[in-house]
Amino acid sequence: MSSHREEAVRRIAAPEIAARKGGQPIVCLTAYTAPMAELLDAHCDLLLVGDSVGMVVHGLPNTVGVTLEMMILHGQAVMRGSRRAMVVVDLPFGAYEGAPEAAHANAARVMKETGCSAVKVEAGPAIADNIAYLVQRGIPVMGHVGLRPQAVMVEGRFKAKGKADHERRRILDEARAAAEAGAFAVVVEGVAEGLAREITAAVDVPTIGIGASAGCDGQILVTDDMLGLFDWTPKFVRRYADLRGEIGRAVAAYADDVRERKFPGPAEIYFAKAG
Repeated sequence: MSSHREEAVRRIAAPEIAARKGGQPIVCLTAYTAPMAELLDAHCDLLLVGDSVGMVVHGLPNTVGVTLEMMILHGQAVMRGSRRAMVVVDLPFGAYEGAPEAAHANAARVMKETGCSAVKVEAGPAIADNIAYLVQRGIPVMGHVGLRPQAVMVEGRFKAKGKADHERRRILDEARAAAEAGAFAVVVEGVAEGLAREITAAVDVPTIGIGASAGCDGQILVTDDMLGLFDWTPKFVRRYADLRGEIGRAVAAYADDVRERKFPGPAEIYFAKAG
């Protein structure tokens, strides 16, 4: 009975995601809390505890201010709320770009303290060596190319990539380098559609698109964007719900009931027992 139960809830692992190259598209969403992870778990192959948590949950202007402690805290919550989906935690800005030994110490800490299955890094210049260092020491790594949110201070703003020839070549080279270094998958964000298809054809590991192409091996969105929790969403987001509107209507109804003394009513009140 025990072995059957364990088999029933076994998490998807990095080799299973890697084996999906060219197969059934991989379904990915972000998660930052246990309740949301529980809701998403049955439908997703991979849950990403993205450093986008800094903007989505903590109200930061970008992801640069996200700390390792924040990622661990949210990674722990998502692991508690999920059972089946692979959980990947972003390494935040400054946690992996320097000496490979420091990158390994931070990645190992994240995996030990959260129990997650892998980490993700933005695969800019010179990061491939650190990816290889981590993978060789037993840490599965997902790469991330194209629009790199952690580089916003250099870029000045978030903008689509890969329209100019020199930029296309650089992004393609970074994707190849990440895959060759041992990344089990590569997120391709905010690039021209043709470049996303070119990257997908050029690397032997799955590509996970966000603002890229339906031709990628999988797709990911920020869950809060997809559910319509913000007034504005990027061009590449399809809203599957209007939870901002639903929440607004629910809170307004609650406020009206409180002000009119309609809440709480008899159904929500405890009464002393007679006698």
